[in-house]
Amino acid sequence: MRRTITASLLLAAGSFALGLAAPQSASAGEQWFPYSIEVWDPPFDMASPRKSIDYVPVEKAAKAWDICVSFPHMKDAYWMAVDYGVVAESERLGVKMQLVEAGGYTNLNKQISQIEDCVASGADAVVIGAISFDGLNNVVKEVRSKGIPVIDVINGMSSPDLSAKSLVSFGEMGFKAGEHIAKMHPAGSEKVKVAWFPGPPGAGWVEAGNEGFQRAVAGSAIEVVETKYGDTGKEVQLKLVEDTLEAHPDISYVVGTAVTAEAAVGLLRSRGLTEQIQIMSYYFTPGVFQGIKRGQILAAPTDSAVVQGRVAIDQAVRILEGKDYEKHVGPALYVIDGNNIDSFDRGTSLAPDDFKPTFTVN
Repeated sequence: MRRTITASLLLAAGSFALGLAAPQSASAGEQWFPYSIEVWDPPFDMASPRKSIDYVPVEKAAKAWDICVSFPHMKDAYWMAVDYGVVAESERLGVKMQLVEAGGYTNLNKQISQIEDCVASGADAVVIGAISFDGLNNVVKEVRSKGIPVIDVINGMSSPDLSAKSLVSFGEMGFKAGEHIAKMHPAGSEKVKVAWFPGPPGAGWVEAGNEGFQRAVAGSAIEVVETKYGDTGKEVQLKLVEDTLEAHPDISYVVGTAVTAEAAVGLLRSRGLTEQIQIMSYYFTPGVFQGIKRGQILAAPTDSAVVQGRVAIDQAVRILEGKDYEKHVGPALYVIDGNNIDSFDRGTSLAPDDFKPTFTVN
């Protein structure tokens, strides 16, 4: 195992084979593959047809490539899961990894500057979890002009200059969340009011998630009475939910980011509203896992965030070594609720309980 440097935040010859396989564990063990993923063809268009393949990464990198990873922030457990994925795969492949985080979705210029500094320091490849769908296109073009691969992980970017994408359709994530509650309240049944919190304005995943959610509930008995955007810090989301409860005390559901769901659990309990209002997240974190297990959160789709991080590192290595690679991939989505919370593979979606924020693999 390669030496890994960790820091505690102050805030709390591989192959591709066609076919569908059950997801294998992506936990602490190195054998997380083969893993069933979907491939978009043509790539970089979320509307493209998809096929399922068994993803098998390279066995080992030919050299200790230096890979820079840029995240929007490390303020919640979702990005901790992606962090675990990039760290674990960097260790398994024997490459160096330096992770930088911009501190939040309002810090686009900081993310751009951090990426530029990474490249100036000699990064061989860059993996980006983007703050903005369009806002990093110039820096991506600049980095690619130097012959450096750029991998788009998790959030999505519109740049045509990207080397590869390891991500899912957040439109589909939002749709699955909306579909879950719409099925319980079909057209013709009694109207129910929903407050919807898609996340930070301008982020590609948020706009996609909002479109998917709104499309899923259209034509059902769901009435979206409020849509509030905001950074995925807990204080921001808590304030948004509080304001919404004041304006709409008769809502039946709070649906939104994992941070929204986690914040809403305590708020609804303190106000005695747990029987009146149900909570749903449109992605998956340890807090959401515990909420579903305890019956405090209804359900959440998972995008297997750990696997997305692992695949992004493997894509970077494949490109650097001139190996075959899939340009646009992502794990198949499925919903976690009380029926499967005890049986699904946690290691595909969550970092191990003892994992700490890790910024460097040497």
